[in-house]
Amino acid sequence: MSQKPVVLIAEELSPATVDALGPDFEIRHCNGADRADLLSAITDVDAILIRSATKVDAEAVAAARKLRVVARAGVGLDNVDVAAATKAGVMVVNAPTSNIVTAAELACGLIIASARNIAPANAALKNGEWKRNKYTGVELSEKTLGVVGLGRIGVLVAQRMSAFGMNIVAYDPYVQPARAAQMGVKLLSLDELLEAADFITVHLPKTPETLGLIGDEALHKVKPSVRIVNAARGGIVDEEALASALKEGRVAGAGLDVYAKEPCTDSPLFQFDNVVATPHLGASTDEAQEKAGIAVAKSVRLALAGELVPDAVNVQGGVIAEDVKPGLPLAEKLGRIFTALAGEVAARLDVEVCGEITQHDVKILELSALKGVFEDVVAETVSYVNAPLFAQERGVEVRLTTSSESPNHRNLVTVRGTLADGSEVSVSGTLAGLKNIQKIVGVGDVDTDLVLADHMAFLRYTDRPGVVGTLGRILGEVGVNIAGMQVARAAAGGDALVALTVDSTIPAGVLSDIAAEIGATSARAVNLTD
Repeated sequence: MSQKPVVLIAEELSPATVDALGPDFEIRHCNGADRADLLSAITDVDAILIRSATKVDAEAVAAARKLRVVARAGVGLDNVDVAAATKAGVMVVNAPTSNIVTAAELACGLIIASARNIAPANAALKNGEWKRNKYTGVELSEKTLGVVGLGRIGVLVAQRMSAFGMNIVAYDPYVQPARAAQMGVKLLSLDELLEAADFITVHLPKTPETLGLIGDEALHKVKPSVRIVNAARGGIVDEEALASALKEGRVAGAGLDVYAKEPCTDSPLFQFDNVVATPHLGASTDEAQEKAGIAVAKSVRLALAGELVPDAVNVQGGVIAEDVKPGLPLAEKLGRIFTALAGEVAARLDVEVCGEITQHDVKILELSALKGVFEDVVAETVSYVNAPLFAQERGVEVRLTTSSESPNHRNLVTVRGTLADGSEVSVSGTLAGLKNIQKIVGVGDVDTDLVLADHMAFLRYTDRPGVVGTLGRILGEVGVNIAGMQVARAAAGGDALVALTVDSTIPAGVLSDIAAEIGATSARAVNLTD
């Protein structure tokens, strides 16, 4: 059996995709559109690469016992159950910038094709008909183009069509007028745009709010000479309402690349000569497919290496600064130590980050600590993806606080929790020296200086002579070697903490024996290799 992670390619992707994955994976192939083939092939894979034909729903996620990544070589995720993947701890990634140029160019092409009746004129001529008068079109110059959605693709369309001498107006409630003005675009309300535009092009995501946005009511507000283009997502333009508007002469033409249900080969819209229709070709260029494949291949490499991925759609955190990355394993281990010390799930959890590192976005350190907190609490695999979900399900309030001030350490990470009885547990750590050695520098109100190890134990007791000797004797009797130890106390004869690292796991019964003999008020073992 191969020890390499298994990557399943479920649809035809650019050869550059496999090249970008490199030699570190076992590559398998299946027909993702064939349900039976998919469900049998996905059972033991670590990652799956798909396009739009493969449906990775809750059933597929449940069948994939080892799955860690779903990678969509493209933008849309209509065929991926992101919620089911998140609950299972599976990262979902896409290639959000791979096809923006390609999609924008197609939208521009549909605008031009609609304006000049290119599709029906082409069909007529190839059918032996010379109909110059029938297919007279309109110029784009000095016409008004209404861009609905001024995101990355909408901006590219606006830029390209302004070169044709078009006046550009847009509707986007999330764009500031000053920003639009810098691009030579005038922002309008949707109603104002519908009334003013000679051409309307849609560039919005498909959400409950945008579904049917250009519907019957909207299509009663437009000019009868308007031409409407949708190369974004099917359903944003209500196809039934558009067919009625075309039939009644309230809309002059349309260009469509997407449909409410796909594949779509039979639509009332196809009967109109003044509708140019393409089969969802927005991302279908060699360049876009190669960009998408390479992008998700790189994301898969990162994800399977245990790193966060900037293009992960179900992970908070974004791009990780290089200075932040060494803190990820530290924060995760501190989370595991916190859970061991607390012995329960906290009602409230604070992740505190102090020092120079806070000049960067450190949200990911909160996620990493949260991942560690639940690592030994739940039976399921815990990941950056589902750790926040576990916290939410258990009613844990999670907060991240930062401060540039760190008097004693260059950087400091503290995981602090309030338990159900109101008591507080905390553990602090730092990275020391050029080699970023992981250290515990605080447990509760006690300062420590102990290098993190795979096997550790923490005991609290009343300070008195002989405790260290007792510890050494009992551990020696069972063959557990002490690698490091620190005893810290606030005052002689008061509350004391012993923190120790050992070379192997301390059996639970042995730890109980030690606690009983030294009169420990708490005794917790931490094993970071499990």
